Order: sequence, then C-alpha cells, then structure tokens
Amino acid sequence: MGLTLAEKLIKAHLVSGDMTPGSEIGLKIDQTLTQDATGTMAYLEFEAMGVPRVKTERSVAYIDHNTLQTGFENADDHRYIQSVCKKHGLYFSRPGNGICHQVHLERFGIPGKTLIGSDSHTPTGGGIGMLAFGAGGLDVAVAMGGGTYYISMPQIVRIHLTGKLQPWVAAKDVILEVLRRLSVKGGVGKIMEYTGEGVKTLSVPERATITNMGAELGASTSLFPSDEVTREFMKAQGREKDWAPFEADADAVYAQTVEIDLSSLRPLAACPHSPDNVKAVEELGSIPVDQCCIGSCTNSSLMDMLKVAAILKGKTVHPNVSLSIAPGSKQVYNMLAENGALADLIAAGARILECACGPCIGMGQSPNSGGVSLRTFNRNFEGRSGTADGQVYLVSPETAAASALTGVFTDPRTLGEPPVITLPDTFLINDNMIIPPADEKDMDQVEILRGPNIKPFPKTAPLPDSIEAKALLKVGDNITTDHIMPAGAKILPLRSNIPAISEHCFVRCDPDFPARCKKEGKGIIIGGSNYGQGSSREHAALAPLYLGIKAVIVKSFARIHVANLINAGILPLTFRNEADYDRISEGDVLSLPDIRRRIAEGDDVVLKNETTGEEFALNSGFTKRQIDMLLAGGLLDYTRNQHQN
Repeated sequence: MGLTLAEKLIKAHLVSGDMTPGSEIGLKIDQTLTQDATGTMAYLEFEAMGVPRVKTERSVAYIDHNTLQTGFENADDHRYIQSVCKKHGLYFSRPGNGICHQVHLERFGIPGKTLIGSDSHTPTGGGIGMLAFGAGGLDVAVAMGGGTYYISMPQIVRIHLTGKLQPWVAAKDVILEVLRRLSVKGGVGKIMEYTGEGVKTLSVPERATITNMGAELGASTSLFPSDEVTREFMKAQGREKDWAPFEADADAVYAQTVEIDLSSLRPLAACPHSPDNVKAVEELGSIPVDQCCIGSCTNSSLMDMLKVAAILKGKTVHPNVSLSIAPGSKQVYNMLAENGALADLIAAGARILECACGPCIGMGQSPNSGGVSLRTFNRNFEGRSGTADGQVYLVSPETAAASALTGVFTDPRTLGEPPVITLPDTFLINDNMIIPPADEKDMDQVEILRGPNIKPFPKTAPLPDSIEAKALLKVGDNITTDHIMPAGAKILPLRSNIPAISEHCFVRCDPDFPARCKKEGKGIIIGGSNYGQGSSREHAALAPLYLGIKAVIVKSFARIHVANLINAGILPLTFRNEADYDRISEGDVLSLPDIRRRIAEGDDVVLKNETTGEEFALNSGFTKRQIDMLLAGGLLDYTRNQHQN
C-alpha cells in the first residue's frame, strides 16, 4: 500500500510515535517563522529557555502585523525582535518587506521541508509542497531551540481536482467551495491533500491561496504536490536548486475523498460572519457595497494584483466605494511599479496600503457603521474588521474589483472577456529588507533591546491536587480566538504586555469578564463546540492564565488552541455527554476533585457542580507528554525541568 504525500513527509521527519491517526507524533522541524503580533512573546519564551542560538535550518522573524505605530509600543517590539534575531541566529524581515506567508513562499520555502509558524495561516507553504503547520509561539520557541514539534497524527483527506477553472473563477472560489461542503469544523484532525489532473492547471500563487484558507476548515495543514509548476515558480525566484519533486504514491489510501470539478465552479462569497457561510455571488443580488479591500496573505500575490490592475485599468472606482489594495510583498510592489500596473491602480482611485496584513488583522480600514465590506481575506468573524456591525464578505480579487467599479455586489463574469495574466519567467529579486544574523563569534556582543511595554511571561504553577472555582463565563459554539483575545489597532500593541492585554480578554462576549476574574482570583470557562477556532494566537491562553483561569471545559476544541492551553498550564477538558453543557450555569461553583492524581494516572475525570449537586464525566485523553506538561504547569516549566534533569 502506497503513501500519501503527507505521510511521506511525516515519515521523513518522524522523531517519535507512529502514524496511526489520533496518536501523538513528534516531528523534526526544519524551518520556523514568526510575525510581530506573536513574535515578541515567542522570543521572550525562547530567551527563557537559555538556548544561545537557533538550531533550525532557517528561522525568520517577520514584521507585518503591528505596523500601525500610534505609540512607542509596536516600534519597541520591532526593535526587540530585531536585536533577538541578530543575537540568536534568525533572519529579520523588516517592516515593509511584506506579509510573512507571501515572503516565505517567495524567498525561503522549500518543498519537502517542515515549517511551523506562530500564525495559523502558515500552511500557505503547502502550496509548494511544504509540511507547514500553524502553532503557538511557545511551540515555535521550542522548535527554534531544536525541540520536537508534537501533534496528533491527522487523517489524510484527498481533495481530488478535475477539469479547469472557467474564466473569472478563481482559486479563492475553490477553497470557498471546500468550506461550503465541509464547514469550519470539517478539517479538524485532518490534512487536506490536493490531487488530480486539475492540480496541474493551478499556479503556485493559486495553490497557496487554497492552502492558506485550509486553516478556516480547522485542518492541521493542506498540501499540494511539488511538480513542474512548482519548479518553474522556484526557478523564477532564483531558487531552482531548492526544488525537489514530491507527490503521493499512485496507490495511496485516503481516509476520505472529496471530488471537485473545477470547471463546474462559479464565483462564490463567504457571507457574514463565517468563512463557511458560502453562497454564489450571482445569488446574492445587487447588494450596495461600501468598501472593498484587496490583499492579505490569501490574495496579495503578483498574479492577484495584476488581475485587479487589468480590471481597473482606464476605469474609476464607484464614488460610494472605498477601495484599498495592499501588495503582499516588496517584490510584488516593486514589480507592479516597474510594469505600470501600480499606476493603473492609483489612477482608478485605489488607496494603496503598505505591504502588510493591515485591514485583515484590524489594523486600519474599518468599514463604516453597518457597512458592507468585500474582502479578499480569510476570515470574516464578527467585529474582526474593527467595526462591530460591519458586514464582511470574503471574495476573490476579481469579484472585489468588479464590485468596486459598479458599487454593488457584482459577478465578475458580467464584465466580458477576462484579462489573461501569466507569471513572469523571472521575479525581481532584492532581499535588501531581510537582515541576516550576526556571526556566531560576534553574537555575545549584541545587546537585546527591551522597551517598557515588554513584560515577562505570566507566572505558572504545577497542577494542584484539586480545583474548585466558579464558572466565570459560559459561551456557545464556534468561539474564535478573536472572541477570546481580540486584535485590532488598540489591542495588538499590547501583545508583549500580558497584564495590559488581559483587560480585553473576552470583552466582546462579556465586558465584565476581566474584572470578575480579578475579583474571584480563579475561575473556570464553559464553552460549546469548536472552541478556540481561528488564529494561533497564544495570547488567547496566556491572558486567561494571567486572569486565574484554571480549566476550560467545552464540547470540543480547535487544534491549535487546545495545544496553547496545555502549553500555558490550563486544563482543557471536554464533556463526555455534550448535553451536560446545558446543566451548568455561569456563576455555579464547580470542582474537579483529586484532579492531579486523576490526570497523572489517566483515571476518569469527574466534574462536580457544587451549586446543584450534580456530577458529570469529562474526557481528558492526554498523551504522556501532555500529562507531564500539565503537572509541571505548562510547556515552559516542563522544558526547564527536562533541561535540569
């Protein structure tokens, strides 16, 4: 029996465990990346480990999230990250050089290598055949120190592509179709592997759009084969020597197969407020549009930008629409300027933003009250845009550009003949915004520069013998990390200051939550299914840790968030009977008796509702390593203990 591509790459990097779905495996990590919203904490954690220099083949720190500098905080964080990179052996991508996933695809990604990044859209690297995972910052710090990355062995799902995309239908429509069919929970515990003749019709930027938004399925990662299309892309980037072919065996066996005929797809849109609330553009009708935003790590490639420029050339954006465009990298920006496409965008009335995440992470361009915003981004969670009642739709660049011209939701197929865009034989190569580290012999001379906003990692403690605390919050299904720890221009600058950022924890669900936690001193959170979906931000675990949360008990967890909770030393548990969720009210006093022994020995976990007198059975299902981490008080304490022993 043959192997899938994912199984081949996992097998080549397997440090521990076996490839039985659901069992824990440890992987050797070749590359890491961070971005600045998560990076400061990751590097504080790396420093705390006492490892003098990164041990990966390549680690890169990108500045792309917190580029709106309305105070000293972001600039101080950037200065700190740059000094850490210089001292400890990382490459530093300066502000303005571009979005981490776009730049990494262009300049650093290598087929067949493993990559973890402190950003949930790190699976973008699967577009060139990398085994790339989003992870919490602490996991990335451990990997930089030469440690193993642990996940549960996923099931491998084949997305079998046939046919070819029709004119005006885009790669964005492919992944929206997958989301329409499978939902935001459909990829949990799975790797999505793309196969079939249709794969050959998709360019690397198109493949990367699809793997990028695989994160919205809850998938562990997504993968395309490394083939001749990949080789041509890497050759054009001056990196053909890094290319190698990788594909699944012809007789590979998959847990599930999803068949998609590319020629049958039509332009789609994810409607408010979830990436899987997908409808055909033509079915939505002529909804008036207030704003269009084109960019993000999903759709900011040169190909995307050239398509938009061709659509807008010689025309003018509708007077009722604000159109903003953010190229994904300096390379893309330079090439747009050189070939005249940038002039076409400007002439049409587009507002050109810097090469950064910008509006996608809530850094500017919030729509007007109740405004309809068409975005080529990957998430449209309620309030994520910065406007609480903003109506955000996720669409392709073609749909966004067409709608920007007409002022209403517009199917791009109504525009006539589409522009024909091909990738260049050679990309413009200029890495002058990437700063290499100091030589190892000079690293001791480098001073780490810390600003006053940078605070230490929150205090942790070993798991107590028993836990008794109130249910300080009860929330429903599909709670995102944006609900738990919001982003945006006001909050993101506090990412290196856990005491300050904790004041914003869960305020979108309950403005009184932080104050209630401080009053009680400790607490438990009750949640529904798919708790913690979305971003990899470990702050969604660190802020509750600081506020005294001892356990989170839900129907089910999203993959990265449950790992972050364990890393932080917060006990994540699930209801054995989901109906028991309804038998707990906010404010009830709950207890987990004899919890340390039960976790240590793998016994059944019991939750007592001291207020009502009821008892419930809970699932734990931790691996031996996770048990040791929880007993120690989290990954940092566990790692320190390992080094001491």
